[in-house]
Order: sequence, then structure tokens, then C-alpha cells
Amino acid sequence: MEELLKGILGINGGTIFMFIIAGILIYLAIAKEYEPTLLLPIGFGAILANIPFSNALGSDGVLSILYNAGIKTELFPVLIFIAVGAMIDFGPLLKNPFMLFFGAAAQFGIFATMLVAILLGFDLPEAATIGIIGAADGPTSIVVAQKLAAGLIAPITVAAYSYMALVPIIQPPVVKLLTTKNERLIRMEYTEVKVPKSVKLLFPIVVTILAGLIAPSSVALVGFLMFGNLIRECGVLERLSKSAQNELANLVTILLGITIGSTMVAEEFLKPRTLLIIGLGLVAFIFDTAGGVIFAKILNLFLKNKINPMIGAAGISAFPMSARVIQQMATKEDPSNFIIAQSISANVAGQLGSIVAGGMILALVPTFM
Repeated sequence: MEELLKGILGINGGTIFMFIIAGILIYLAIAKEYEPTLLLPIGFGAILANIPFSNALGSDGVLSILYNAGIKTELFPVLIFIAVGAMIDFGPLLKNPFMLFFGAAAQFGIFATMLVAILLGFDLPEAATIGIIGAADGPTSIVVAQKLAAGLIAPITVAAYSYMALVPIIQPPVVKLLTTKNERLIRMEYTEVKVPKSVKLLFPIVVTILAGLIAPSSVALVGFLMFGNLIRECGVLERLSKSAQNELANLVTILLGITIGSTMVAEEFLKPRTLLIIGLGLVAFIFDTAGGVIFAKILNLFLKNKINPMIGAAGISAFPMSARVIQQMATKEDPSNFIIAQSISANVAGQLGSIVAGGMILALVPTFM
């Protein structure tokens, strides 16, 4: 009888609180449809990890095996990047390369949040890991956290994916605060340009080489992202491209989500530092959005053909959510104003910018340790 009641008797306040957090994540996934492919597995993984005496954890536990095989080795994140690369059409960015600058400007939140975290008492590797939440890029956040501060991987990952899901709530107030109505009404001309297939084929190869030379630590992330894109664009691997976009993406997302959830053990997760990290993650997203918008406003001081500053906010890596949010805001101000092409270009640039920023952090931070 005692053995049968062991699980019930092992329940404590922390267990109940983690069940509530898991329930909230599952609710947001189902009722609000906020990143359901990730929040639902993360929430359920948290339940599995917090059941007292759960055999899903431990040396022989399936979740621990998945963590050691997929997260510690960075296998799951790079496989996700193959799928993401196969899904992304870099055509809009190639038609308007100027948007690359917005992908860089919107990484401001990473480095600003690093400074704030250091001022709050975190050491440099921890601060860098917290700052990378601002990349709005789950796989990059996982890789950086695993390399620099593995003990923070649970709150870092949960914050990164949760805030990505909340982009429609986080970004609009920041954009409105930093722009005037007249700025939000700015129209941008769009000229259709046909991108030669040779350019689309060379792009992933050239980007991989250049990014690798600038930030060798980003080779795995950038390389697998670009490999996925090359599969998409080559025209002779249609079956593999569809498999990467569907079967590979779905399978790895399920395993990644439930494994991340398994790191949310009450004893480690319910600490004041966790709440501080999650709060700093929100700061990083706000700084990212603000950095892109302010960069666009500065450019407008020198440009004859003005840029709608809202475009700058789409420079974060949350693709394609951020681009959709910016277009929705533009439509709300003026139903006939379409800036979706420019928003997508900036959003795609943000994908590249976040990975390169993560690679730079991995390359530079250890030199100061």
C-alpha cells in the first residue's frame, strides 16, 4: 500500500505549482493557439518531469535519454534548422538586400539585455545566455544555453518559445509607443524583381562560407539552415524538401518540445532567478523591437524615400509571426497600405542575424572567461 501511495505522498507545493504552469502552457497552446506545436509538448513534458518519482527521468529515463542525445549534443536544434531552411524562401530578401540591416539592428536586444543582466549580478556566460532570448530563435537559444550555462536551459528555452508565441501581444504596444500615426501610414514602393535561380543556389553556399569565416561557432546552425534551403531551391530534391518541411520538422519538434519540458523540474525551476530570467527575456524582446524601429527612424533622417519604421520591428527572428503582425498594424492604420513584402524581407534577415549573433556570442564570450 505504501508503494501505491508513494506518488501521492510525494506531492508538494512545488509539484502543484509546476502542474499549474504546465496547464497554462497547454491552455495557451490549445485555446489561444500560441505556438501550439511547441508549448503543448513543453507543457506535457513538464507534467511528466514533476510527477513524484517519475521514471521518465534518471539515468534510464526516456526523457533523460532524449535530453542527452538531442539537447546536449545539439542534434535537435540543428535538425530543426534543416527543416526551417527548407521552409524559408529567401527570395524577398534577395530582391531587397537592404533589409539585411534591419535583421542586424533588431539584434540590439541581445546585447542590451546582456548588460542589464550583468548589472543584476549574473556572470558573463549567464548574461549572454539570457541575452540570447532576444534572438527570438528557439534553437539558437538552446545551443547557446547548452554551451555557456546549461543550468539555465529550462527558463531560457521556455522564455524564448513563450515570447515568440506572444509576439502579437508584445510588439504592437512597443511599435506604437515609438512611432507617430503619420509614420505608421508611410507607404513603401515595391518593385517586383525576378531573382535568377543561380543566385538562389549560390546564396546558401556563400552565406555558409562567409558566416563560418566571421563566426566559426555558427557553422553548425547557419550551415544546416542553409543546407535545408539548398535542398529547397536546387529543384532536384523535391521529395527531400517536403520531408524536411513536414516529417522531419514535426518529429523533431515533438521530441524537442517534450524534452525541453522535462527540464522544468520544480527544484530547479522555482527559484527567484528563474522569474528574473523570464522577466529579462521580455526586456530582450522589447529592446529588439525598439532597436529595429529606432534604426528605421534614424535612416529616415537621411533618406528621400521614407521607410515605414514598423518594418524595423519585423527584423527579429520570429518568422513569419512578426511580419504578419506588422502588416496587420499597417492595415489597421490604412487598409490599402501593404508592406508585407518588406516585412517578410526584414523577418528573413532576422533569421540570419540571430544565428550570426549567437555564433558571435559563442566565439567571444569564452575568451573573456
